[in-house]
Amino acid sequence: MRDDVQSLADPLKEANEPSSPVARFGSDIPLLMDCGVALDAWQIAYQTYGELNAAKSNAVLVCHALTGDQHVASRNPITGKGGWWTAMIGPGKPIDTERFFVICANVVGGCTGTTGPASTNPETGKPWGLGFPMVTIRDMVRAQAHLIDALGIDSLFCVAGGSMGGMQVLEWAASYPQRVFSALPLATGAKHSAQNIAFHEVGRQAVMADPDWRGGRYLEEGTRPAKGLSVARMGAHITYLSEQALHRKFGRKLQDREAPTFSFDADFQVESYLRHQGISFVERFDANSYLYVTRAMDYFDLAADHDGVLAKAFTGTKTRFCVASFTSDWLFPTTDSRAIVHALNAAGASVSFVELESDKGHDAFLLEEPNLFATTRGFLNAAARARGL
Repeated sequence: MRDDVQSLADPLKEANEPSSPVARFGSDIPLLMDCGVALDAWQIAYQTYGELNAAKSNAVLVCHALTGDQHVASRNPITGKGGWWTAMIGPGKPIDTERFFVICANVVGGCTGTTGPASTNPETGKPWGLGFPMVTIRDMVRAQAHLIDALGIDSLFCVAGGSMGGMQVLEWAASYPQRVFSALPLATGAKHSAQNIAFHEVGRQAVMADPDWRGGRYLEEGTRPAKGLSVARMGAHITYLSEQALHRKFGRKLQDREAPTFSFDADFQVESYLRHQGISFVERFDANSYLYVTRAMDYFDLAADHDGVLAKAFTGTKTRFCVASFTSDWLFPTTDSRAIVHALNAAGASVSFVELESDKGHDAFLLEEPNLFATTRGFLNAAARARGL
């Protein structure tokens, strides 16, 4: 047993009383949601790194991906592991915390301190479960905007993120263009494809087919749909990788054995790896939150919110954009990024675009990619000069 096991936080407690700063809001500042519901009592959990300058002009908002959280560059209290983007954020790194004030918040519908289905419904005293209103990417961004207001920041120097985080970046630029000086959407798209919706539906059905899901009431009934959520995570994790990465890492190597067992045990290393991913995931993430955040991605279609014309989402924008994709990313392929760039060009926006060579698949934006680091550093340095930082 590790020495720090007992110091790890309880995921259920983290849903309501997280080990990070929390901004709480009441009926005077309700969260107005796309589904027509107004949350009169809600909270958003966040972390900050670096110092806000006197002019409050150096703030960088980092938006997390599907199963991320606010612990972008610091120890996760549930897993004990380091932040999920420490390769990118920190002293002297591309998003330099000696220069910028970095903010990262858990999304609405999440399970690490921001109000979501695992949170306590103040009207019932029980977990929200499926009684929680349906969430959209725009709802996530609205909540973040309230947080930024609470922090006394009028304009963000940059909003950055990949995958679902990149969707939030685009929504920020569309909904609050006057508040976003620069935007860095990575490995993302302006809408979720039919294929991606299909993958998410398989994952959701895996969760809901688990008898311990109990119609979403598992927290009340003291169970947990661990098997279903684990399978959902295994399926999703495959989409984050590439065939090249899987072959390089695992190939057809057997797991701790000389020959096949002729059973349904995890004979192959890749099987053992996926099972580990599934098991470790259920220890830190809420099953209902998984349903909600995947659905939020499915609903995202920025063009549909602007008469079907993506360029209209960015009309008149003064925001500087840097869009990046990866050659082996088949979840959000380069064609998705090019569609964003074409729309930005049509809107007369300032935009740079790079397709980065990588065999690491969709997860490349989270990993050690020197070309991504160089691109990010160069873009932010140029934007900082223009901002007078």
